[in-house]
Amino acid sequence: MRLLLKPLIGVCAVSVVAFSQASANDPVVVSSKIDTEGSVLGELIIQTLERHNIATENRLQLGGTSVVRSALQAGEIDLYPEYTGNGAFFFDMTDSPVWNNANEAYETVRERDAEQGLIWLQPASANNTWAMSIREDVATEHELVSLDDLAVYLAEGGEFKFAASAEFVESAQALPAFQDAYGFTLSDDQLLVLSGGNTAATMRAAAQQTSGVNAAMTYGTDGGLSALGLVVLEDSRGVQPVYQPAPVVRESVLEAYPDIETLLNEVFATLDLVTLQRLNADVAVNGLSPTQVASDYLEHLDN
Repeated sequence: MRLLLKPLIGVCAVSVVAFSQASANDPVVVSSKIDTEGSVLGELIIQTLERHNIATENRLQLGGTSVVRSALQAGEIDLYPEYTGNGAFFFDMTDSPVWNNANEAYETVRERDAEQGLIWLQPASANNTWAMSIREDVATEHELVSLDDLAVYLAEGGEFKFAASAEFVESAQALPAFQDAYGFTLSDDQLLVLSGGNTAATMRAAAQQTSGVNAAMTYGTDGGLSALGLVVLEDSRGVQPVYQPAPVVRESVLEAYPDIETLLNEVFATLDLVTLQRLNADVAVNGLSPTQVASDYLEHLDN
C-alpha cells in the first residue's frame, strides 16, 4: 500500500559506495518495500535470477520508500522494485505533468536516475495509483468501464455511493481532481467517509454494501479487488500520476550481470493490472506466501 502523500527524499547526497564495482562472483542483493506487492515483486525478481544461475541475497521488505531508496543509493542493496511516479518526489517535480503520462514518467525517472548510476528496467503495465472502483455487478449491468462512463451514469441519476477516507475526499489531488476532470459532483449522501486511509476498509464497505455503498477508493493493484468483486474504473484522462512498478538496479551490478535486464524485462512485461491484482490477492486474501505465489507464477510462464 502506498500513502497518498509520498515522502520527500533527497537525492543529491549519493554515497560513493553506490558506484563501487560489482563482481560477477558477488550475489545480487535484492530488496523491496514492506508491503504485499513489494514482497511479491521482490520474490519474482529473486526467483527469476536464481533460476538463471544468478546468486542473490534476500533483503525483502526492508522498509518504506525512503529506507529502500537510500539503501540503493548507498550501495547497501543492488536491486528493488520501485514505482515510476515516485520520481516526482525523488526529484522535487511534484508539479510537473509528466507523471500523469506513463511513457513520460518512465523516461523522466529513467534519465534522471541514470545520471547517478541507477538503471530502471522495463516497467509493468499495471498502474498502482489511486483509483475509483465499483462493484462488478453494477459495472456489468450499466457497462461502466471508465470514469467517463461513470460521469454519464451519474448524470442520468444512476445509484452510486462511494466509500473513501477523509483525506481522499478532501485532498485536491484525489476526489476533487477526479470530479473536476470528469464533470461530476458527489453529494454528501453519495459519500461514506471512513477514518484513516485503509483501502481494505473502503473495499469491504463496497463488497458488503454497507449503508448502500457500491463503490470505493482503492489502489489500482489492490489484492482485494477481484476477491471482493470490484473493478477499477479507467482514468482515461490521466488525472492521477502513473505508478508503474519496475526493477531499479545499480549500474555496476547490471554491468557484472548483463542478463538481468532481459530476464526481468520478460517477467515484468507480463504484469498487467489484473495479473498483479490476482498475485496480490493470493497473498493478502488467500493466505499464500509471496514465495509460493512467485514460484507458481513463474512456473505458469514457463508452461
